Amino acid sequence: MSEAQNAPPVLYEERDSLAIVTLNRPEKLNTLNEAMIQGIADAVERATLSEAVSCIILRGAGRTFSAGYDLTAGGEAGAGFRPRFGAPRPEPRPGAWDPVRDLAFMGHNMRRFMTLWECPKPVIAQIHGYCLGGATDLALCADLIFMAEDAIIGYPPSRIYGTPTTMLWVYRLGLEHAKQFLLSGDQIDAATAYRIGLCSKVFPPDRLAEETEAYARRFRHIPANQLALNKLLINQAFENMGLRTTQLLGTLFDGIARHTEEALRWVESFREVGFREAIRRRDAPFGDYGEAKRR
Repeated sequence: MSEAQNAPPVLYEERDSLAIVTLNRPEKLNTLNEAMIQGIADAVERATLSEAVSCIILRGAGRTFSAGYDLTAGGEAGAGFRPRFGAPRPEPRPGAWDPVRDLAFMGHNMRRFMTLWECPKPVIAQIHGYCLGGATDLALCADLIFMAEDAIIGYPPSRIYGTPTTMLWVYRLGLEHAKQFLLSGDQIDAATAYRIGLCSKVFPPDRLAEETEAYARRFRHIPANQLALNKLLINQAFENMGLRTTQLLGTLFDGIARHTEEALRWVESFREVGFREAIRRRDAPFGDYGEAKRR
Protein backbone atom coordinates (compact mmCIF):
# COMPACT_ATOMS: atom_id res chain seq x y z
CA MET A 1 0.00 0.00 0.00
CA SER A 2 1.36 3.44 -0.97
CA GLU A 3 2.06 6.23 1.48
CA ALA A 4 -0.82 8.22 0.00
CA GLN A 5 -3.22 5.33 0.63
CA ASN A 6 -2.07 5.16 4.27
CA ALA A 7 -2.56 8.89 4.86
CA PRO A 8 -5.70 10.02 6.72
CA PRO A 9 -8.34 11.51 4.39
CA VAL A 10 -8.60 14.64 6.56
CA LEU A 11 -5.73 16.35 8.38
CA TYR A 12 -6.26 18.39 11.52
CA GLU A 13 -3.87 20.95 12.99
CA GLU A 14 -4.20 23.61 15.66
CA ARG A 15 -1.86 26.59 15.69
CA ASP A 16 -2.01 30.24 16.59
CA SER A 17 -5.74 30.20 17.50
CA LEU A 18 -6.67 28.41 14.25
CA ALA A 19 -7.89 24.92 13.43
CA ILE A 20 -6.64 23.96 9.96
CA VAL A 21 -8.78 21.20 8.44
CA THR A 22 -7.28 19.84 5.22
CA LEU A 23 -8.97 17.53 2.71
CA ASN A 24 -6.21 15.03 2.06
CA ARG A 25 -6.84 12.90 -1.01
CA PRO A 26 -4.71 14.94 -3.44
CA GLU A 27 -4.12 11.96 -5.73
CA LYS A 28 -7.93 11.82 -6.19
CA LEU A 29 -8.37 15.61 -6.40
CA ASN A 30 -9.81 15.46 -2.86
CA THR A 31 -12.99 13.86 -4.13
CA LEU A 32 -15.43 13.15 -1.34
CA ASN A 33 -15.96 9.66 0.04
CA GLU A 34 -17.41 8.37 3.31
CA ALA A 35 -14.11 8.51 5.22
CA MET A 36 -13.48 12.11 4.19
CA ILE A 37 -17.00 13.33 4.96
CA GLN A 38 -16.89 11.75 8.42
CA GLY A 39 -13.38 13.10 8.92
CA ILE A 40 -14.59 16.64 8.22
CA ALA A 41 -17.43 16.32 10.76
CA ASP A 42 -15.04 14.90 13.35
CA ALA A 43 -12.56 17.72 12.78
CA VAL A 44 -15.26 20.38 13.17
CA GLU A 45 -16.38 18.80 16.44
CA ARG A 46 -12.78 18.69 17.66
CA ALA A 47 -12.25 22.36 16.82
CA THR A 48 -15.56 23.30 18.44
CA LEU A 49 -14.49 21.69 21.70
CA SER A 50 -11.01 23.22 21.70
CA GLU A 51 -10.68 26.36 23.84
CA ALA A 52 -7.56 27.31 21.88
CA VAL A 53 -9.44 27.62 18.56
CA SER A 54 -11.23 30.80 17.54
CA CYS A 55 -11.63 30.07 13.81
CA ILE A 56 -11.61 27.06 11.47
CA ILE A 57 -10.03 27.09 8.00
CA LEU A 58 -11.12 24.38 5.57
CA ARG A 59 -8.69 23.78 2.69
CA GLY A 60 -7.56 21.10 0.27
CA ALA A 61 -4.18 19.44 -0.18
CA GLY A 62 -2.53 19.34 -3.59
CA ARG A 63 -3.66 21.23 -6.64
CA THR A 64 -7.36 21.64 -5.93
CA PHE A 65 -9.84 22.15 -3.09
CA SER A 66 -12.17 19.32 -4.13
CA ALA A 67 -13.62 18.09 -7.40
CA GLY A 68 -16.81 16.81 -5.77
CA TYR A 69 -18.08 13.33 -4.96
CA ASP A 70 -15.89 10.40 -5.98
CA LEU A 71 -17.86 8.52 -8.64
CA THR A 72 -14.88 6.47 -9.82
CA ALA A 73 -14.70 4.08 -6.87
CA GLY A 74 -17.36 1.80 -8.35
CA GLY A 75 -20.99 1.28 -7.43
CA GLU A 76 -23.69 3.78 -6.67
CA ALA A 77 -23.03 6.34 -3.99
CA GLY A 78 -24.28 4.95 -0.73
CA ALA A 79 -23.97 1.28 -1.63
CA GLY A 80 -24.07 -0.71 1.60
CA PHE A 81 -25.55 2.16 3.61
CA ARG A 82 -28.16 1.20 6.17
CA PRO A 83 -30.63 3.85 7.35
CA ARG A 84 -30.58 4.64 11.06
CA PHE A 85 -34.01 3.32 11.85
CA GLY A 86 -35.40 -0.16 12.34
CA ALA A 87 -38.45 -0.13 10.09
CA PRO A 88 -38.99 -3.47 8.30
CA ARG A 89 -37.90 -3.29 4.67
CA PRO A 90 -37.38 -5.95 2.02
CA GLU A 91 -34.08 -6.47 0.29
CA PRO A 92 -34.26 -4.42 -2.92
CA ARG A 93 -34.21 -6.29 -6.19
CA PRO A 94 -31.16 -5.68 -8.45
CA GLY A 95 -31.28 -2.19 -9.91
CA ALA A 96 -34.15 -1.04 -7.71
CA TRP A 97 -34.03 2.40 -6.09
CA ASP A 98 -35.21 2.94 -2.54
CA PRO A 99 -35.96 6.69 -2.20
CA VAL A 100 -36.14 6.59 1.61
CA ARG A 101 -32.77 4.83 1.84
CA ASP A 102 -31.30 7.32 -0.64
CA LEU A 103 -32.70 10.27 1.31
CA ALA A 104 -31.30 8.87 4.55
CA PHE A 105 -27.86 8.37 2.99
CA MET A 106 -27.56 11.75 1.29
CA GLY A 107 -29.23 13.44 4.26
CA HIS A 108 -26.53 11.98 6.49
CA ASN A 109 -23.89 13.56 4.23
CA MET A 110 -25.75 16.88 4.18
CA ARG A 111 -26.04 16.98 7.95
CA ARG A 112 -22.31 16.40 8.31
CA PHE A 113 -21.60 19.24 5.86
CA MET A 114 -23.89 21.44 7.94
CA THR A 115 -21.65 21.02 10.98
CA LEU A 116 -19.71 23.93 9.45
CA TRP A 117 -22.88 26.03 9.48
CA GLU A 118 -23.84 24.97 13.00
CA CYS A 119 -20.37 25.32 14.53
CA PRO A 120 -20.37 28.30 16.94
CA LYS A 121 -16.97 29.38 15.61
CA PRO A 122 -16.34 31.12 12.27
CA VAL A 123 -15.42 28.80 9.40
CA ILE A 124 -13.53 29.98 6.31
CA ALA A 125 -13.44 27.83 3.17
CA GLN A 126 -10.12 28.46 1.41
CA ILE A 127 -10.61 27.49 -2.23
CA HIS A 128 -7.88 26.94 -4.80
CA GLY A 129 -8.09 25.02 -8.05
CA TYR A 130 -11.58 23.60 -8.42
CA CYS A 131 -14.56 23.41 -6.09
CA LEU A 132 -17.19 21.47 -8.02
CA GLY A 133 -20.42 19.58 -7.54
CA GLY A 134 -20.74 18.02 -4.10
CA ALA A 135 -17.76 20.05 -2.89
CA THR A 136 -19.89 23.18 -3.23
CA ASP A 137 -22.48 21.57 -0.93
CA LEU A 138 -19.66 21.51 1.62
CA ALA A 139 -17.96 24.85 0.97
CA LEU A 140 -21.13 26.94 0.92
CA CYS A 141 -21.84 25.81 4.49
CA ALA A 142 -18.80 27.81 5.62
CA ASP A 143 -19.30 31.33 6.91
CA LEU A 144 -16.83 32.93 4.53
CA ILE A 145 -15.28 31.82 1.24
CA PHE A 146 -11.83 33.02 0.18
CA MET A 147 -10.62 32.10 -3.31
CA ALA A 148 -7.40 32.08 -5.27
CA GLU A 149 -7.48 34.33 -8.34
CA ASP A 150 -7.42 31.31 -10.66
CA ALA A 151 -9.92 29.19 -8.69
CA ILE A 152 -13.18 27.88 -10.16
CA ILE A 153 -16.43 27.01 -8.38
CA GLY A 154 -19.57 25.52 -9.89
CA TYR A 155 -22.21 22.81 -9.93
CA PRO A 156 -22.00 20.96 -13.27
CA PRO A 157 -24.18 18.07 -12.00
CA SER A 158 -27.15 20.38 -12.53
CA ARG A 159 -26.74 19.45 -16.21
CA ILE A 160 -27.35 15.82 -15.34
CA TYR A 161 -27.10 13.64 -12.23
CA GLY A 162 -27.82 15.85 -9.29
CA THR A 163 -29.23 18.78 -7.38
CA PRO A 164 -27.49 20.60 -4.49
CA THR A 165 -28.29 19.04 -1.12
CA THR A 166 -27.32 21.86 1.26
CA MET A 167 -28.78 24.25 -1.36
CA LEU A 168 -27.23 27.41 0.00
CA TRP A 169 -26.82 28.84 -3.49
CA VAL A 170 -30.10 30.75 -3.52
CA TYR A 171 -29.56 32.07 0.01
CA ARG A 172 -26.04 33.29 -0.73
CA LEU A 173 -26.67 34.60 -4.26
CA GLY A 174 -30.33 35.55 -4.58
CA LEU A 175 -32.78 34.47 -7.28
CA GLU A 176 -31.18 35.77 -10.49
CA HIS A 177 -27.65 34.49 -9.96
CA ALA A 178 -28.78 31.21 -8.39
CA LYS A 179 -30.84 30.47 -11.49
CA GLN A 180 -28.07 31.67 -13.80
CA PHE A 181 -25.55 29.20 -12.44
CA LEU A 182 -27.72 26.29 -11.32
CA LEU A 183 -29.86 26.04 -14.45
CA SER A 184 -26.76 26.08 -16.65
CA GLY A 185 -24.13 24.45 -14.43
CA ASP A 186 -21.71 27.12 -15.67
CA GLN A 187 -18.39 27.54 -13.95
CA ILE A 188 -17.79 30.66 -11.86
CA ASP A 189 -14.31 32.13 -11.82
CA ALA A 190 -12.99 33.93 -8.75
CA ALA A 191 -13.53 37.43 -10.16
CA THR A 192 -17.17 36.64 -10.93
CA ALA A 193 -17.67 34.93 -7.57
CA TYR A 194 -16.43 38.08 -5.83
CA ARG A 195 -18.60 40.35 -7.99
CA ILE A 196 -21.82 38.43 -7.26
CA GLY A 197 -21.06 38.02 -3.57
CA LEU A 198 -20.29 34.29 -3.53
CA CYS A 199 -16.87 34.86 -1.97
CA SER A 200 -15.48 37.52 0.38
CA LYS A 201 -11.84 37.73 -0.69
CA VAL A 202 -9.72 36.88 -3.72
CA PHE A 203 -5.93 36.53 -3.45
CA PRO A 204 -3.05 35.50 -5.70
CA PRO A 205 -2.61 31.71 -5.40
CA ASP A 206 0.78 32.01 -3.70
CA ARG A 207 -0.69 34.29 -1.01
CA LEU A 208 -4.03 32.58 -0.44
CA ALA A 209 -3.04 30.52 2.62
CA GLU A 210 -1.07 33.33 4.25
CA GLU A 211 -3.80 35.92 3.76
CA THR A 212 -6.56 33.56 4.89
CA GLU A 213 -4.74 32.71 8.09
CA ALA A 214 -3.95 36.38 8.78
CA TYR A 215 -7.63 37.26 8.45
CA ALA A 216 -8.76 34.28 10.53
CA ARG A 217 -6.42 35.16 13.40
CA ARG A 218 -8.33 38.42 13.92
CA PHE A 219 -11.19 36.43 15.46
CA ARG A 220 -9.09 35.61 18.53
CA HIS A 221 -9.59 39.21 19.67
CA ILE A 222 -13.38 38.75 19.82
CA PRO A 223 -14.98 36.87 22.75
CA ALA A 224 -16.19 33.39 21.81
CA ASN A 225 -19.69 34.20 23.04
CA GLN A 226 -19.88 37.22 20.74
CA LEU A 227 -18.84 35.15 17.74
CA ALA A 228 -21.30 32.39 18.57
CA LEU A 229 -24.24 34.71 19.16
CA ASN A 230 -23.71 36.80 16.04
CA LYS A 231 -23.24 33.72 13.85
CA LEU A 232 -26.39 32.14 15.29
CA LEU A 233 -28.35 35.35 14.74
CA ILE A 234 -27.31 35.63 11.09
CA ASN A 235 -27.91 31.95 10.41
CA GLN A 236 -31.31 32.04 12.06
CA ALA A 237 -32.50 34.64 9.58
CA PHE A 238 -31.82 32.19 6.75
CA GLU A 239 -33.32 29.29 8.66
CA ASN A 240 -36.49 31.35 9.01
CA MET A 241 -36.52 31.76 5.22
CA GLY A 242 -37.01 28.02 4.83
CA LEU A 243 -33.43 26.78 4.51
CA ARG A 244 -34.12 23.40 6.14
CA THR A 245 -37.16 22.74 3.95
CA THR A 246 -35.16 23.63 0.86
CA GLN A 247 -32.43 21.24 1.95
CA LEU A 248 -34.93 18.43 2.45
CA LEU A 249 -36.26 18.94 -1.08
CA GLY A 250 -32.76 19.35 -2.52
CA THR A 251 -31.61 16.09 -0.96
CA LEU A 252 -34.70 14.20 -2.13
CA PHE A 253 -34.51 15.70 -5.63
CA ASP A 254 -30.82 14.77 -5.83
CA GLY A 255 -31.77 11.11 -5.51
CA ILE A 256 -34.51 11.48 -8.12
CA ALA A 257 -32.11 13.25 -10.50
CA ARG A 258 -29.66 10.35 -10.22
CA HIS A 259 -32.36 7.84 -11.19
CA THR A 260 -34.00 9.42 -14.22
CA GLU A 261 -33.70 7.54 -17.50
CA GLU A 262 -31.23 10.16 -18.75
CA ALA A 263 -29.09 9.81 -15.64
CA LEU A 264 -29.05 6.01 -15.79
CA ARG A 265 -28.02 6.09 -19.45
CA TRP A 266 -25.31 8.61 -18.64
CA VAL A 267 -23.86 6.34 -15.95
CA GLU A 268 -24.03 3.39 -18.33
CA SER A 269 -21.93 5.40 -20.78
CA PHE A 270 -19.04 5.23 -18.27
CA ARG A 271 -18.55 1.61 -19.32
CA GLU A 272 -18.79 2.43 -23.00
CA VAL A 273 -16.62 5.54 -23.32
CA GLY A 274 -14.98 5.88 -19.89
CA PHE A 275 -15.69 8.22 -17.01
CA ARG A 276 -13.58 11.14 -18.22
CA GLU A 277 -15.04 11.02 -21.71
CA ALA A 278 -18.58 10.95 -20.33
CA ILE A 279 -17.77 14.05 -18.27
CA ARG A 280 -16.18 15.71 -21.29
CA ARG A 281 -19.26 15.09 -23.43
CA ARG A 282 -21.51 16.49 -20.69
CA ASP A 283 -19.52 19.69 -20.30
CA ALA A 284 -18.13 20.27 -23.80
CA PRO A 285 -21.22 22.14 -25.13
CA PHE A 286 -20.77 24.64 -22.32
CA GLY A 287 -17.11 25.24 -23.09
CA ASP A 288 -15.82 24.50 -19.60
CA TYR A 289 -14.46 20.95 -19.69
CA GLY A 290 -11.29 20.61 -17.63
CA GLU A 291 -9.09 17.89 -16.23
CA ALA A 292 -10.46 18.27 -12.72
CA LYS A 293 -14.13 17.57 -13.45
CA ARG A 294 -15.98 15.30 -11.07
CA ARG A 295 -19.53 15.20 -9.76
